[in-house]
Amino acid sequence: MSGATALLAFLVAQRLGELWIARRNTAHLLARGGIEQGAIHCPAIVALHAAWIGALAWFGWDQPVHPGWLVVFVLLQLLRVWGLATLGERLTTRIIVLPEPVVTRGPFRLIPHPNHAVVIAEIAVTPLVLGLPWIALVFSILNAALLFGVRIPAESRALAPYRG
Repeated sequence: MSGATALLAFLVAQRLGELWIARRNTAHLLARGGIEQGAIHCPAIVALHAAWIGALAWFGWDQPVHPGWLVVFVLLQLLRVWGLATLGERLTTRIIVLPEPVVTRGPFRLIPHPNHAVVIAEIAVTPLVLGLPWIALVFSILNAALLFGVRIPAESRALAPYRG
């Protein structure tokens, strides 16, 4: 297995694992009285991420791995794990609001949306690991439009009443 294939397999397995955890957590949060908000944008985010992974697989499966960018990618994975572990059972791909204070520990005490920050960086860095800067540029622009135009404002509105 080439380095590019291993990276792509890791990325797909990681995303599928997170989706499984997020679905389980969504069911638990809704059962605890959580209310979903802003769901209309979710299909667009799923489509963007699927297209990004598809583009990486199509154009990058046989590319050499650039070690410097791979180090940055690995560091981003450590930040991803920190953010996801801090969220614990609140990790979900949707905006599910519980009538209780939001998480403010771990990376959430440093920046307001650490998981989004990691995803922004991953969408830019992962294609660079495979020497595909145009994929980094195109999907970074599309991701920024969705995150800053729709997702983060919807999340901020939904969580505002529960911030300390």
